[in-house]
Amino acid sequence: MIQGLEDFKTYNKAMELGESVWSMVATWSYFEKDTIGKQLVRACDSIAANLSEGLGRYHSKEVRNFTFYARGSAFETKTWLTKAASRNLIGTEKRSELIQKIDEIGRMINGYIQSMENRVSEPEAQYQRPNP
Repeated sequence: MIQGLEDFKTYNKAMELGESVWSMVATWSYFEKDTIGKQLVRACDSIAANLSEGLGRYHSKEVRNFTFYARGSAFETKTWLTKAASRNLIGTEKRSELIQKIDEIGRMINGYIQSMENRVSEPEAQYQRPNP
């Protein structure tokens, strides 16, 4: 069971991806940052943000909903990466590298969702807030 963010491997991978995307977008021109860049960074950062918010929730339904939001943000990130590649802001190799990381995070999110569904009959106590 995940006790805190430091134990949450999916969250940590999403955080790493967010930093990688941030570093990449930071090199773009103002127009590129203001249009695609902001959307890309927000979508990517939203993966980890939703995972952490879900972990902080008490009820399993809320945990599950925020995990689904994280998965949706992963799909949105793929869209912005595809737009960035089609507009020659990133190369196809970089896009493929980042998509592979998102796919890995997606598989981890799906596994996390599946583990929640397998525990649906267990009491809410398993979703206690992590110790501060």
